[in-house]
Amino acid sequence: MHGSSFHDGAPLQGKPASPCRSLDTPFFKVSFGLSMTRFETKILHFSAMVRYSLPLSPPMSLLRLLLISLLALIPVSAFAASQPVDTVPRVALFSAFEPEWKALLAIVEQPVSHRQKGVDFVTGRVEGHDVVLVLSGVSMVNAAMTTQMAVDRFNLRAILFSGIAGGVDPSLNIGDVVVSQQWGQYLETILARETPQGFQLPSWSKQEFPNYGMIFARGVKVPRDGVDKPARQFWIPVDDKLFEIARTATSGVELKRCIEAACLVHPPKVVVGGNGVSGSAFVDNAAFRTWAFDTFKAQVLDMESAAVAHVAVTNAVPFLAFRSLSDLAGGGAGENEMQTFEKLASENSVAVLRAFLKDMPR
Repeated sequence: MHGSSFHDGAPLQGKPASPCRSLDTPFFKVSFGLSMTRFETKILHFSAMVRYSLPLSPPMSLLRLLLISLLALIPVSAFAASQPVDTVPRVALFSAFEPEWKALLAIVEQPVSHRQKGVDFVTGRVEGHDVVLVLSGVSMVNAAMTTQMAVDRFNLRAILFSGIAGGVDPSLNIGDVVVSQQWGQYLETILARETPQGFQLPSWSKQEFPNYGMIFARGVKVPRDGVDKPARQFWIPVDDKLFEIARTATSGVELKRCIEAACLVHPPKVVVGGNGVSGSAFVDNAAFRTWAFDTFKAQVLDMESAAVAHVAVTNAVPFLAFRSLSDLAGGGAGENEMQTFEKLASENSVAVLRAFLKDMPR
């Protein structure tokens, strides 16, 4: 390293006396592909000031070098808060995987894609509403993460989920669409100790629902403004106003009964009300299906809705979910039905969502 890199405070030859002035120029932004926030610019200014401007003794020069090196290791983006994509009031339309996503994309007008940290967002219009489509990915963690991303990056009026589910209510059939009134995270559990007397919970816990072997479901705490110490709760209700719109808006919706591969035995219907449960497991087990229905009186189970509801409530954003049965969660006679009917179920869910949006105030 050249000795002139460490000087006694005088400006370096060929360097501007105040290099900070040049950092926020168009040349800097274009050359390095950066769009800097005010805070990012201050970090760069500070780094340059330390590098070029402070008169320090030789021992302090070593400290200055260390400080510069540490700053260089920190990505500028680490200091930046999430920046809004736009400020237009929008309805978020969520789906979890490709068949659901394609069904939503097919109804969007004027779509514009936005990819943020590997997550797909598409803005546009549906039935006169400004919307943003969100591809959450499958699982509770992905659903919660992308919901918070959407809240941080868009001005959301409401969050609506459209997708498929496993049916656990024996009165429902594949192709039916369910609009549940509340959602529970049924795989938030304690896996209990097995003893000669049976499965035993820790002394500090209590049993909230009938167990399935060692599995004991329990509620979670849902933080929100104005509640200092939220109590543990199992059920997370959907938004009352959205639910009331669904009661009337979804009647008479024409649902598909056939696809290329097969036709449904029963004509599909819309059911508004009841319970849905979500957890990070694909269920294809008849005994477990029976337990889920008997224990929670659930119509459907999926892998995202309750997580989205949790984050929506914390952020005070109205939430509602539309779920169409693609399979019977292990209750059918043969192979799991999802791959055969996932496209039909996805399109039936979107048909009900679209009818809902027609009646939803703009």
